[in-house]
Amino acid sequence: MEKRKISILQSNYIPWKGYFDLIAKSDVFVIYDEVQYTKNDWRNRNLISTQNGLQWLTIPVRQENLGQKIFESKISTNNWQRKHISSLQGSYSRAAHFNQFKESIFSLYENQSNLISEINISFIKAICEILEIKTQIIDSRELNLQGDRNMRLIEACKKLNANSYISGPAAKNYLQTNLFKEESIDIEWMDYSGYKEYKQVYGPFAHGVTILDLIFNTGNNAKNYMKYVV
Repeated sequence: MEKRKISILQSNYIPWKGYFDLIAKSDVFVIYDEVQYTKNDWRNRNLISTQNGLQWLTIPVRQENLGQKIFESKISTNNWQRKHISSLQGSYSRAAHFNQFKESIFSLYENQSNLISEINISFIKAICEILEIKTQIIDSRELNLQGDRNMRLIEACKKLNANSYISGPAAKNYLQTNLFKEESIDIEWMDYSGYKEYKQVYGPFAHGVTILDLIFNTGNNAKNYMKYVV
């Protein structure tokens, strides 16, 4: 039987290349933002490479209570877009393919939502188009998932007719693989090692930066430095 693969992850702000490889490896990618928002995490920030080393691009988010969900979390200032465009311009204007992609990337900062989840999803979907990733992307709230986190993942697989769940390696700490086996759902673990280096504007080379670094530096050859984007 042909494998139908899904993956489930919280939205991140302009994520790194491994995030998009996970999407590309999946038939359906579920954005799971109905969980607690965590401060100083990938939800609202990511790294860029600059002449002064790695620096954070952070969207300021208002945390009103500890139980606040990601999809409920709102931006706390109005001028973050201008600052991020300025930082990207300053760090990547000398990148080989910056001029080719700057307009399409910078246009994503216009007329943005005040919700971090919606901002993240708009960037993720746009970057998937640039990388020609055809994976279906849905919101977990469409699935009305119930139970603990293991049962919610299993329920998502069932509702999406998936017989394979792709997981990041960090989930090995909590995923109850026996429960998936009982439901005839295979687990595939992502391996984020072995990525090829490419020419970055500044050194030393860093893999864990935003995907925009790869796009600005390698352009249409970006998929040659990824594992599952074809």
